[in-house]
Amino acid sequence: MGSLSIVLGRILIGQIFLLAGIHKMMDWQGMAAYMTSKGMPLVPFFLTGAMLVETLGGLSVIFGIQARIGALLLMAFLVPATLIFHDFWTLEDPQRSLQMIMFQKNLAIMGGLILLAVFSPERKR
Repeated sequence: MGSLSIVLGRILIGQIFLLAGIHKMMDWQGMAAYMTSKGMPLVPFFLTGAMLVETLGGLSVIFGIQARIGALLLMAFLVPATLIFHDFWTLEDPQRSLQMIMFQKNLAIMGGLILLAVFSPERKR
């Protein structure tokens, strides 16, 4: 049961990043416009980086290949992304409530990534 639980946990955590990375590939213009609206500089550079980190990090976590590194990389990505894109403290309701929930969701995901980085065994090749 323990090994199955770890695999399931990796899939559930990794899929959100994998799908977000794929979404960025499929809607490059929309994501670039959104990042620009949030005041991001060097949008093509940061969008490419986000796409790569989310896709490769998500795959790493899902398949358990260098999962610790993938989890730490995703965590490092998630901290500034959460602060920039879920800045609920600057908004009024109803957006404030929605972005506070998204902020807290990201904190919970960060907790899962920490656990994964510390406790997840690496997959044998």
